[in-house]
Amino acid sequence: MFARRTYQNESFSKNRAGKVTSKPKRSFREHAATAKRAEKTKKPDSPPVGSTLTSAIITLCVGREQRLFAAHEDVLCLSPFFKACCRGQFFEAHARQISLPDEEPEIFSSVLEYLYKGDYYPRLNYNKRRDTWELEDAADNNGARGTVESTVYHNAVGGLILKDTVIYCVAEKYGLDELKRLALRKQGLQSGIQCSTILASARYAYTNTPDNDSKMRAHYLALIIRSRTTFKRSGTMQMEMEVGGKLFFDLFVAMVNHMDDLSTITRSPR
Repeated sequence: MFARRTYQNESFSKNRAGKVTSKPKRSFREHAATAKRAEKTKKPDSPPVGSTLTSAIITLCVGREQRLFAAHEDVLCLSPFFKACCRGQFFEAHARQISLPDEEPEIFSSVLEYLYKGDYYPRLNYNKRRDTWELEDAADNNGARGTVESTVYHNAVGGLILKDTVIYCVAEKYGLDELKRLALRKQGLQSGIQCSTILASARYAYTNTPDNDSKMRAHYLALIIRSRTTFKRSGTMQMEMEVGGKLFFDLFVAMVNHMDDLSTITRSPR
């Protein structure tokens, strides 16, 4: 996890979304499908185009508010987690209902949207002319930054954290690898996030991903290192470091590697 690496592809601030034109763009899933068309045997995470969706309807009771969702069983079973629930008949008595009291309704709504459509709001669009990825609604009509909401209030945390981080962690739980990749790419397009939100989100990611996760955790380490000038002046950073945790040991190792890389570059002949 701590091998030498470059961080340009996982930036919060450098990969900003540009102005969205009126010309339709391919979604992340459509672009990925084109790139991997040769892998015909790979099972997709979302239902095939033209699916009749005639399977049974499952009701899901989500969050502390017990908000109700409905989904086709075949769609839910694209997730190994829900496939085990459905095949194992882990339903509430005679109701064909699955209870998810620890999930956030807003996050689960995005997961369902992804399972049905291959993406979730805001959609990730590919701008062929600029050869960049963009979030829809990320720019207003004048080309300025839009107001795409990047955070969500999480009851377990008791505050705001980055929505894409939560979706990444939920996708890990549900066994949806493509959704993890999508959430990570979307998070890399975010910018202007407060230090306190970044640190709270990083702690959440460390709590809700396995120790061998090499994507989201590395993303936060790279972000903090790149923005070290800002973080070293942050009172929140100081308090978080005093609390400690594996996040900050990993950060120390990553920063040592970063300094070693800089030393190697400085010593190398030109």
